[in-house]
Parts: sequence; structure tokens; C-alpha cells
Amino acid sequence: MADIGVEPYREITFDADGDAAPAERRALADLDVTDLVMFSHGWNNTRSVATALYRRFFAPFPGLLAEAGAAGSGVRLGYAGIVWPSIRFADEHIPDFPHAALATEPCAGLDPATVDALKRAFPGHEVTVDALARLLDERPDAEEAFRQFGLLTRELVADDAESSGFTADTVDDGAGGAVLLSDDTLGLYREFTLALSDTGMRVEAGPPGPSFSIGRSLKHLWDGAKEVLRQTTYYEMKRRSGKVGQLGLGPLLGELARTRPAMRIHLVGHSQGGRLVAFALKGLPEGARNVKSVTLLEGAFSHYAFAERLPSGLGGTGALAALQRRVDGPVVSCYSRFDTALGVIYPLASKLAGDYQGLLELDRRWWAIGHDGIQSVSPCTELTLAEVLRDGVPDSGCVSVNAESVVRAGGPPSGAHSDICHPELARVVLAAGRIGRT
Repeated sequence: MADIGVEPYREITFDADGDAAPAERRALADLDVTDLVMFSHGWNNTRSVATALYRRFFAPFPGLLAEAGAAGSGVRLGYAGIVWPSIRFADEHIPDFPHAALATEPCAGLDPATVDALKRAFPGHEVTVDALARLLDERPDAEEAFRQFGLLTRELVADDAESSGFTADTVDDGAGGAVLLSDDTLGLYREFTLALSDTGMRVEAGPPGPSFSIGRSLKHLWDGAKEVLRQTTYYEMKRRSGKVGQLGLGPLLGELARTRPAMRIHLVGHSQGGRLVAFALKGLPEGARNVKSVTLLEGAFSHYAFAERLPSGLGGTGALAALQRRVDGPVVSCYSRFDTALGVIYPLASKLAGDYQGLLELDRRWWAIGHDGIQSVSPCTELTLAEVLRDGVPDSGCVSVNAESVVRAGGPPSGAHSDICHPELARVVLAAGRIGRT
């Protein structure tokens, strides 16, 4: 087991279908702890990068527990890292992250690390990935090249989506990746090129206005084409995170409820990992009450996920309607306006996945839970991070925490999306779980 600087620590690895090794399941159940914090990464390529994230995030916990006098309260805290097959484009910046694997400079095309990650994420599509990379490197000034790029992207993700047997059943956007691939490829790529500019990213200058007439250069639209590829593959990972949560982690938590009923579980998830731990509530058996808190850090899924009734103009319910009631404690969503991945790119991708209609003004229906917190759930307590650090959080129900005072660093296009390794956020997890509170 990896040494991450805290003990006891275990890792539990799920495959794309939500299956985990029996030996890892037993090792988790054998932990002699009163409380277990289980953290799921989001965008990620390798186990070593996930382990480095867990090392950094968990580092403040022992000191914070000591400050709280947790030893005297009988708390024995354990740690677990959830590892699942996701993908991160290697040109995305993670603020102050020391791992050498993340040192890739921004790349107009697909750098070798991302090409390798795509091939691992979509086995059997190596030729397709190479063709996509070649088009992004060459950037042909031809409409036919953009059409071919769209067809290749669709080919990359189609088999994974069709063979999964798992789909989102509500407004939540987990299964819509292939729908992003509109026949109007130039219009689609133009929207994403404009959105990248809104995040502060420098994109290749193109002709003014919406015209794509013969004689006008199209080369600037390759920035948007790359972003469509990024978002389409992330939609596949979002679907996968829901599947791993519901079919893998949820039943595992049910096993722990039976075999270790006194162990208090605290779920933490970043980005798509927030979606994974949230969807675990859907797979948690009825009557299991061992999940004592859920903390979502810049969660990359719908802010209506827990809503029993959606706002006017949207039918049905959220994908996880009322499932916060399966938590014997609070569900806390930390969000920040400095997260441009969720504030600019995510809502555009969500809108287009549902209904591509060209340049329309975005509205609240497409926002993420990590952009403005939990919506259309009553009651839902609204707090600032300073208020949480001073007073804690309610013992139950939904809580939205504005964490922009610390979640604020990072470059375009993702902004502060991965700026989550702060002692203040570790304190949020401890507060949500009432860990060490006397």
C-alpha cells in the first residue's frame, strides 16, 4: 500500500463496471477505525497521480484532529483513496501540484501523455486517437477536415456509451456526450472557441462575425474542436463515474454497513469524483445508515441533482432526488466562481448535450453543483467558508458553501477547478462529519 503520510490508509480500485478486487475490499473492512474518510479523485490519468492528490489533501488531517482534541474523544480516523478509470488532458493546470507527471506545458494539439491516456481510456481505438492527434497537429484549413474530426470523435466514444448499460435518467447530464457531436461541426467548434476565450485562454485569431464563407480561414476553430473532444470524453467519464458510484461504491458501503456497522463513513469527491460519491447514495441499500457525511469539492454534475421538483420549464426530478436523506448527516457542496471549467465550459457543454440550437444565452438550468451549490432543494443552508470554519455546518440536510476565498488559483481553461488542497477544506470535511467534536 502506498505511503501517503497518514495512517491507516487503504486504496480501493474500481474498474469501469464498478468491480473492485476482493482483497482490497477485505483490507478496507479490516481497518480498526471509528471513522473512515473515503476520497474520490475526478479528472486523472494514473494511480500515482491519484495517490499524490490524496497525500496532499489528507496531510492536514492529523494536525487538525490534534487541535480539536480528537484523541481524547476516542476517534480513530482512517483514510481511503478511491481509484477509478477516468482521464485528464495533460495540459490542464493543477495549482501548486508537485507531481512531475503534471508538468506538461500547454499544447495546441494532443501531447504524448494525453494521447497515451486516451488510448488507455478507450482500448481498441488506438488508430482513431492517432488520427485525431494528427488532425490537431496539422490543423488543416478545410471544412472536410472538421467533419472528419467530428466523425472520429463520435467513433471514439460510441462503443463505450452503447455498451455501458447505464444511463442517466433525468436532467442530469451524464449520458449526453455523443449528442455534443452535432452535424453543424463548424458552428459547434465556433461556440467552444468563443467559450475558451471567455475563460481567459489565448486562442488563434479568426475572422470576425459568424461567417464561414469560402475564402475565410477556419484554422482558429481547431481550438474549439479540441475542446469538443475534451468535453465529449469527459461526458463519457461522467457516465462512468455515475456507474462506478451506483454499481460499485454504493454496494460496497452496504457491505461495510453489515460487517462493520459501527464504522462511520465520510465520502469526499472532487469534480467527477463528486458525482461518483453522490451516485453511491443511489446504490446504497435501503436501511444502511453508515454514511455520515458527503462533501463535494467543485462537483461536476447538475446543481439540480438532489431536487425533488425541478424549476419551471424543466420536467421531472433530479437524478438523485431526495437521496440526501440516505446520509445520516449533511451533504455539503463547496463551490467557487473562480472555477471556469464549471462556470463557462461546463454549462455550454451541458446545454449542447441536451439540445444544440446554436448561439443561445446560457441559463441556470445548465450550471454545475460546483458552480453555485445545491439548487431547488428546501431547506438548503447557504454558508461562506468563513462561517463554516467558525460555526461548523448543520448536522443534516443540504449545505452549500461558497469556498471562493481559497478555491481561486489556476489558469485557463479550467481556472480554480482543481485548487482543492487547502487545510480549510479539510476542516470542512471534519466539520461535516462531526469528527472529533466533543
